This record gives sequence, C-alpha cells and structure tokens, in this order.
Amino acid sequence: MNTTFPSLTIELLFGFFALLILTKILGKTQITQLTPFDFISALVLGELVGNAIYDKDIGLNYVLYAVGLWGTFIYFIEYITQKWKKSRGLLEGKPSIVIRDGIIDREQLKKSKLDLDQLQHLLRDKDVFSLKQVEYAILEANGTVNVLKKVPFQTVNKQDFQLPPQKASISISFISDGEWVEENVQQTPYKKDALVERFTKEGIRIKDILYAEWTQDEPLYLQITHYPYIKTLQI
Repeated sequence: MNTTFPSLTIELLFGFFALLILTKILGKTQITQLTPFDFISALVLGELVGNAIYDKDIGLNYVLYAVGLWGTFIYFIEYITQKWKKSRGLLEGKPSIVIRDGIIDREQLKKSKLDLDQLQHLLRDKDVFSLKQVEYAILEANGTVNVLKKVPFQTVNKQDFQLPPQKASISISFISDGEWVEENVQQTPYKKDALVERFTKEGIRIKDILYAEWTQDEPLYLQITHYPYIKTLQI
C-alpha cells in the first residue's frame, strides 16, 4: 500500500494545479454567476478528477486529459455566449419578470418551474415578507430573485416625508453589446426609427452603444464605446 502514496501524491498535486489553472482560464463566472449549467459542469469536472485520481488503473495522463477536455468544452461554451449574443438565452438562460406591476405572472412561474412557495422563499431572502411590497420581481438565470419594491416600502420610506405616493418604474435595457433587444424595445414608448434618428443626430451608431436604458420620465441612459462614454438623451 505504501508504494501507492508517491504516485497518489503526484496525481493529487497535478490535479490540484490543473484545476487551479483551469479556474483562472475560465474566469470568475463559475462562482459569481453560477447558472445551473455551470453548477452541473463543476460537479462533473470534480467527479472526473476524483475518479481519475483514485482509480488505480488510471494514470496521470488521464487526469490531465479529463481536466483539459472538460475545460475545453466549458471554455467553448463561454466563447460562444461571448461571441454570439443570440446564443446566451439558450445556453445561459434568460431573466424572467415573475411579478410585474405588483401582479404575479403565473405563466412566467410555470415556464421557470417555480411555484409560489419557492417564490416566497426567494423573496424572503431579499427581506421581503409580503407580496404587497413588491412592484417588480425578476428571476435571474442563476435562480436568484431581484426585487424592486413599491415606493412606500423602499429603503428610504417616502411616507416618512409625507410625500404623495408615486408609482415605481423599472428600467429597461433596449440595446446591449451594439444590438437591439427586440422584446425590450417594444416595452418603451419609442419606435426604433425614432431612436436611430435621434442617435444619428448625436453622431452615435447603434454598434457603438454598449448599453442603452430607458426609465419612465427620465432621459435615455447610454454607455458608448467612445468618448463621452456615458451620455443621457432627451427624446
């Protein structure tokens, strides 16, 4: 048995550094933006390395091959989602608005395989213990919920200042990475032609807009790839 210790030590050492290098190559999204696919891929990778190390019939070359091949698959998926925007919804998932204007969207809950008990649990994680406090709730691709509370229940409670109640509004990103987000453009009060005309007057091309956001009763917010990098526009 003692003769196996040196080889096991070497395999563990190489497996450790192979995983460390792979993590650096793949970036931080494996942890900070853990989607269901990322979670499963990490489990499979750990299982491959574990089996390869502790199986006496498998040598060091198989450990490195398993890590390298699986890491290549993951890197390829990440490359596709970065290169082709339309693939992100399929490979990474899309956020879903499960509460809109204070009303639960049952269809979105069904599509997301989420029931009301699970929704309430996710809301409690955001310190929301009553649905009547919620104006918008967005189920993110990684399974978390982000909440926009109704104005009276927001952190700065305007009821304390005796201000008239106002309707909360959600910001809508209608351009991302130089491309129109078609379903979001339709939720703004503007037509694409009118937006293009306005941008053209400012010397801004659509492909130069990294991010564009519309919020009711506020100017358009743009982040551009050239100076000035941030711009607001009235339409």
